[in-house]
Amino acid sequence: MTSSSSPRPLRESSVPRGVRTASEWSWRLLAIIALGWVAVCLVVTFHEIVVPVLVAVLIAALLQPAIALLTRHGWPRWAAIVVSLVVFAGIVAGLVTLVVWQVRTGLPQLERESVAAYTRVRDALRQPPWSVTDAEFAAYLRDVGAFARKDSSALIGGALRIGSTTGRLLASSLITLFATIFILIDGGGIWRWITRLLPPAGRPALQAGGAAGWSTLTRFVRVQILVAVVNGVGIGLVAFFLGLPLAIPIGVIVLLFSFIPVIGAIVSGIIAVGIALVFGGPIQAVLMLAGVLLVHLLEAHVMQPLLVGGAVKVHPLAVVVGVAAGTSLAGVPGALFAVPLIAVGNAMVSAMLHVARGSDPATAAEEAEEEETEQTREIP
Repeated sequence: MTSSSSPRPLRESSVPRGVRTASEWSWRLLAIIALGWVAVCLVVTFHEIVVPVLVAVLIAALLQPAIALLTRHGWPRWAAIVVSLVVFAGIVAGLVTLVVWQVRTGLPQLERESVAAYTRVRDALRQPPWSVTDAEFAAYLRDVGAFARKDSSALIGGALRIGSTTGRLLASSLITLFATIFILIDGGGIWRWITRLLPPAGRPALQAGGAAGWSTLTRFVRVQILVAVVNGVGIGLVAFFLGLPLAIPIGVIVLLFSFIPVIGAIVSGIIAVGIALVFGGPIQAVLMLAGVLLVHLLEAHVMQPLLVGGAVKVHPLAVVVGVAAGTSLAGVPGALFAVPLIAVGNAMVSAMLHVARGSDPATAAEEAEEEETEQTREIP
């Protein structure tokens, strides 16, 4: 005996539609966050390889416009690459030589002024209303040293991890050199090889994103070099006219720290004002502080809106948060690479979204750049 029964109607889920949508978004976001965390852990684990390669990418982005200019004037590409690398190495070696020569030349005067400054501070603290004894003064110095070592560990830890020995520093330099050469010779081929690892449907979007990211990176490096030079020369001239020792090393320190947004300006300004206070006195320190503020106001109100804003197209809040996160994760390297990584990632995602919406991959980078330029102009 057979019995026929009609199929039971599907019961509607008791979970509201909004909750289901939120749960689907949640697990996808958790998967993306987990993937990003794995990538960060891999970078931190293999930092001795990743950091030199990232430095090589920055150097290649800096030298690429000069190489393109030489090739347009009829130079063979290999000759343009060699000349650009030699000039870059000569500039770096010249800065290092200048700083070493300046320090060696002014070392006797620096020692005398250091002793005199220490004596002035100690004598001033002995007088009322401070009335600090020599034992208390020595204890204060020990506390300041301990505080500096404790709070600077996050900044200097990354640098120590990268080059704690001469062998590691030499290996990192060789990796940077060879990576720079190969990126300059066949950077496009390297990127095409990377995109071939993905499914064919996703290659056009990634290729457009790569073009947009590289264009953003080259602009960022050129602009950051200009900003760093202006900061270094400006503050170095202030130190020179105030008659402070080591004016050239102060300028070079400011130039190097200018590549780290936000934190670099604060740290280099503290160093410059501290040197002025120790070796010049309170009046020179106040004048140095005024010079530092003037240079950084010029950067914030002239160079940042006109140059950096057009090159990076990232909201200042994202820059501050990115630098803080990079510093906490990887010390100095994290602070150095935070802004270029954010800028490149933003440009790549924008171009890839344009391709996903139907734009031509060949023009997606330009369309994304024009759209972000308009959005940047709308920011008050």
